[in-house]
Amino acid sequence: METTPPQLPNSTTEADGSAVVRVLGYNVRSLRDDTDALARVISACAPDLVLVQEAPRFFRWRKKLARLARAADLVMLSGGGTAAGPALLCSLRATVERTEDVLLPLTPGLHRRGLATAVVRFGGARLGVVSCHLSLQQDERHEQGGMVLDRLAGMGVERVVVGGDINERPDGRTFRRLAADLQDCWATAPWGGEFTSTPAAPHQRIDAIFATKGVEVLGCGVPLGHPGVREDDLRAATDHLPVLAALRVPAG
Repeated sequence: METTPPQLPNSTTEADGSAVVRVLGYNVRSLRDDTDALARVISACAPDLVLVQEAPRFFRWRKKLARLARAADLVMLSGGGTAAGPALLCSLRATVERTEDVLLPLTPGLHRRGLATAVVRFGGARLGVVSCHLSLQQDERHEQGGMVLDRLAGMGVERVVVGGDINERPDGRTFRRLAADLQDCWATAPWGGEFTSTPAAPHQRIDAIFATKGVEVLGCGVPLGHPGVREDDLRAATDHLPVLAALRVPAG
């Protein structure tokens, strides 16, 4: 955790209408840990979009999620209890076209899963956004990976970013299924740290950000050593490390 990575590009809108967008994927463990540390990590990453997994789902979940968004100088976009855990936060830089929360089929005896989705604009760039948290059960997880790809195909948007807790390493069949159709942003432009689990002893990459082929990946990884991101905050915030990506989205 001592390595200082090169600085990721800042968010900006180019003269041609394209946009550099910072996207953060983060499993927040239902805000059961140090939410002040969590908010500091998110703020330091200066994201335009936060793709949350394990957002609060039960008693006063909207209030809890809104409090986190406010502490990180963001706003709620979609998801939470209505998507069975995935959620989206965004900066005021985003112009929101639409949002939709999707519940995936329930397998008896297993947790309900869902997707938080949105279509947003940054300048002249239009981007679909999906947050997902896939099953711990291998066969269900593989089916859900296909459902994520189906959802992307049905969004009517040329360029999409997907972030999630895949619950599987890159050599797993569901991860490989996603990476066959999408760019695995870490593999495309590695930056920062690779492993997302666990904060105390990172040894595996089970969280990822993916993007469609029309999105340029400028850098992606765990923001270890990123300005303002403290190691003690990463350990205290939740039981996963976040994934930060800088993407250039063409206009149109």
